[in-house]
Amino acid sequence: MINRKRIIDTFSAMVDIDSLSFKERQMADHVTARLTELGFTVKEDNAGEKIGGSAGNVYGYLPGTLDTTPLLFSAHMDTVEPGIGRKAILQADGRITSDGTTILGADDQAGIAATLEAVQTIQEKGLPHRPIEVLFTVAEEAHCMGSAAIDSAMIQSKEAYVMDLNGHIGTAAYRAPAIMSFTATVKGKASHAGVAPQDGIHAIRAAALAVSRLELGHVGEEMTVNVGVIEGGSASNVIPDTCKVVGEIRGFDQTATLAQLDQIGACFHQAAAEVGATVDWAPDVTFAAYGAEEGSLAIERYRAACEQLGLPVSLITTYGGSDLNNLATFGIGGLVISNGMVDCHSVGEYIVADDLEKLANLVVALMTSEV
Repeated sequence: MINRKRIIDTFSAMVDIDSLSFKERQMADHVTARLTELGFTVKEDNAGEKIGGSAGNVYGYLPGTLDTTPLLFSAHMDTVEPGIGRKAILQADGRITSDGTTILGADDQAGIAATLEAVQTIQEKGLPHRPIEVLFTVAEEAHCMGSAAIDSAMIQSKEAYVMDLNGHIGTAAYRAPAIMSFTATVKGKASHAGVAPQDGIHAIRAAALAVSRLELGHVGEEMTVNVGVIEGGSASNVIPDTCKVVGEIRGFDQTATLAQLDQIGACFHQAAAEVGATVDWAPDVTFAAYGAEEGSLAIERYRAACEQLGLPVSLITTYGGSDLNNLATFGIGGLVISNGMVDCHSVGEYIVADDLEKLANLVVALMTSEV
């Protein structure tokens, strides 16, 4: 169904556009023009101003010919480094690679290319389709800052398919954890360690006491806790007056993860008080958890679309964050689906042309679903 040459050309044209995080202006202009050509009403929000980038999230709406609820299809416009001067090369074995000096950018321009090609195919073949919303985000690679700053009032859909996962086409993440970080800055009092140690308040001791009381690694079956950075002290003969501890929590239960974050904060305050120190506690809820229930419309629609195309369905749990974590905070559920990328974030990144074609056909099946 998909025009194979055209989707490869569409993808390759986007690879030619430099689009590092916070520098997506040219890519935003490109996808805006393409969506407008396809008949979408297009808006760009002010996320770029909020996060210090050159462009905002690009949103498009296309009325449906089916009397169904709209669906949202999302991918991100930005890439990681090294991403300047990218070129797409179609190899004899069907892989599309860079020239080996940069990343390719299938993460995530494969998702954008598949969306554009799917809509063009639907229109050319006159296929009945749902109301379609698209969201192409900025700064996803920077802890999904773009989708966190989105103007959610633009979006009507309550379900989304975010194309930003590795694995064979047919793989989808139905569940991902909340990701929360914390910085505890313990403050004591400096003093000469040899002359007057009794006058000091040992910030590292207070921090170490707190860390020793934390349950690290797996906490139950659905949560992990880690302390990844400890910094403090200035010299071996000085009682340290400051010690900074940085860590994170990941958990599939939002409420339980927040409770764990509060418990860790209380542990630091208690340990500091025991040695006469204080704590500046700075928690950060980076991502909210999301989860689609077995039997939900999002999963059933996805299964049906894959089965229609003969694609093996693989529903997985992921411990990584994506734009869907942020969309979930706006009441939008759904799945993160594979876009066929391999070895992303490396100069060895590639995508197989067959998978790019399969992805676009899958998007067509979802857009035309009457479920």
